[in-house]
Amino acid sequence: MAHAYDKEFPSLDIDRPEPGILRLTLRAPGRLNAVSEAQHGELARVWQAIGEDTQTRAVLVRGADGAFSSGGDLDLVLAIADDEETRQRVFHEARDLVYNMLACPTPIVSAITGPAVGAGLVVGLLADVSVASPKARIVDGHTKLGVAAGDHAAIVWPLLCGMAKAKYHLLLCEEVDGVEAERIGLVSLCVPEEELEERALEIARRLAAGSRAALTHTKLSLNEWMKAAGAIFDASLALEFLDMTGPDVREGVAAIREKRPPKFT
Repeated sequence: MAHAYDKEFPSLDIDRPEPGILRLTLRAPGRLNAVSEAQHGELARVWQAIGEDTQTRAVLVRGADGAFSSGGDLDLVLAIADDEETRQRVFHEARDLVYNMLACPTPIVSAITGPAVGAGLVVGLLADVSVASPKARIVDGHTKLGVAAGDHAAIVWPLLCGMAKAKYHLLLCEEVDGVEAERIGLVSLCVPEEELEERALEIARRLAAGSRAALTHTKLSLNEWMKAAGAIFDASLALEFLDMTGPDVREGVAAIREKRPPKFT
């Protein structure tokens, strides 16, 4: 069954560059493609629709205008901190985003360049094949904001790059460029900036031409590694949202907006 994505997910930029390939572009002009409140919910739900879409055999996720995504919009972060109803809803959306991507039977390719942070980074790193350019600037960002690294990091970073590297980058919010990300195993490939779009599309094209059953079943089998860490992810997400009720997150948001180091007490 095909989906009317523009009606079901109006805040997401979705098109079909070729038959069988669905392209999802994270787009927020002037905000480095930060994920808004509306987009956050739709980004969590869209993977179920993609999985049911018989016309889609591969998905390509990219960012617009030379960036992937700068993460959750800071207005959304403050809304989570201030409002119980928003906090409850976004908690479940954040959980659904990870589990829905893991359960989506369709192969997903990400093309990462520029900033790739927070909620946007979830999609970049949980893709089945992640392609970065040297200009990619991957950083989890949570601890600098004053909250636990809960969106996806505890479930996937240790599996991708090992515990020592995961702790170093997640505790310190140390940035990783595309070359280093490939070296430590955080992404599948690093290719020159000018080749990024075409290389990611070529991989999506190869996946779309493959055996749907074989690729789906291989992907879902491998994702059992991450699903087995579900309790770890659930704990990290609960602790992140517990931290959203504390004082540090307000200082973290203020520091980012004022372009200064945070002063946590």
